Amino acid sequence: MFVVKRVYDPASAGDGYRVLVDRLWPRGVSKERAGLDEWLKEVAPSPGLRRWFGHEAANFAEFTARYDFELAENPAVDRLRALGREHPTVTLLIGARDPVINHGVVLAAFLAR
Repeated sequence: MFVVKRVYDPASAGDGYRVLVDRLWPRGVSKERAGLDEWLKEVAPSPGLRRWFGHEAANFAEFTARYDFELAENPAVDRLRALGREHPTVTLLIGARDPVINHGVVLAAFLAR
């Protein structure tokens, strides 16, 4: 099971294996506070796609389609799938403010398919 959580939120026992899936390290978060088990920046959206999206709700549908296309060709997805087989819960950590309109939500849906 893959869940999405903001890296700024406190870690909890139910998080399972915690993976940061942002390409850039989140501002103001120390490695200790992040409490992550792995940083898999290769699975994040490409820099160009991230800049184009800009976390604008109006761009989310198109962003989802473009990011799905990137994920289909991304070998780092295999690492996440392997983690999903090894751990009952894998928490995908993101730095985005919006808990609904972000790449973590798209990534979790992609992995669920």
